[in-house]
Amino acid sequence: MEQWQPSASLSHLRLRAQVLSQIRQFFIERQVLEVETPILSQHTVTDLHIDSFKTLYHQGQQQRNYYLQTSPEYAMKRLLAAGSGPIFQISKAFRNSEEGSRHNPEFTLLEWYRPGFNHFDLMNEMDELLQTVANTLPAERLTYQEVFQHTLHLDPYNSTLAQLHLYAQQQSLNIPYLENKDALLQLLLTHCIEPQLGHERPLFLYHFPTSQAALAKINQTSVPAVAERFEVYIRGIELANGFHELTDPTEQFNRFETDQRLRHQQGKTTIDIDMRLIQALQQGLPPCAGVALGLDRWLMLIANTNRVDEVLSFAWERA
Repeated sequence: MEQWQPSASLSHLRLRAQVLSQIRQFFIERQVLEVETPILSQHTVTDLHIDSFKTLYHQGQQQRNYYLQTSPEYAMKRLLAAGSGPIFQISKAFRNSEEGSRHNPEFTLLEWYRPGFNHFDLMNEMDELLQTVANTLPAERLTYQEVFQHTLHLDPYNSTLAQLHLYAQQQSLNIPYLENKDALLQLLLTHCIEPQLGHERPLFLYHFPTSQAALAKINQTSVPAVAERFEVYIRGIELANGFHELTDPTEQFNRFETDQRLRHQQGKTTIDIDMRLIQALQQGLPPCAGVALGLDRWLMLIANTNRVDEVLSFAWERA
């Protein structure tokens, strides 16, 4: 196919338009406000595993760094703190060094936030969305601990690093020796567990280790303590990541500082903390839950294709 032509078929582009319309109708019926926030911003995420695109803004003799956003999360939380109520957004997002059959450096996110919801409430609503738009069966739910026990017969909390490495060797996984237990658990999850998830119906994987909390609340009353976070899988593909959102500004600032230290230790660019988000949390982020869903991946699954570029009008190499 010549490079000027779209990477998606016209039938897939029509499917995309139909799904976008159904999503908007779903939220209109639930009185969730559609919003738009900046794609280009002065700050970006500190997450160790995400790299942002950076550009330079010129105004006369002054120059300032701006970043293409990896998610509209920070800006949407500022709206929530300002009293927006429930909101959703269908937004372009960008992540550097992410390209493949399931990744495009420029992609589309569906992200929404529900004041007064916890992560279980949001899982219920997302399940409704999946059934409404894609006619899926009601979703299955397993905790992070349960999915390791059921699939690998390992307890992720009580297994030692040596036991996890032994299992990896027994499965002939060609991975380096890792001193970081979280990193090893993540490799076992992606290589041994994820491909088996969500084939008959969507699966919600929830209650992650506290070390993988990201921007989620931690439930200290659970044994062991868990992060109130969930991921959604369909046909072995991770589709969405949701949180019972952290609202404590001090804890959030501390997590950002930890990210900065880890980035520095690994030789990555240190990202300035977005103090506007911290100020919004200090003003008062209402108790809420939020989730980001990869719309291109979902469309790929709905269209029953194996490559995300088949549902993009012009994929990365044709942009």
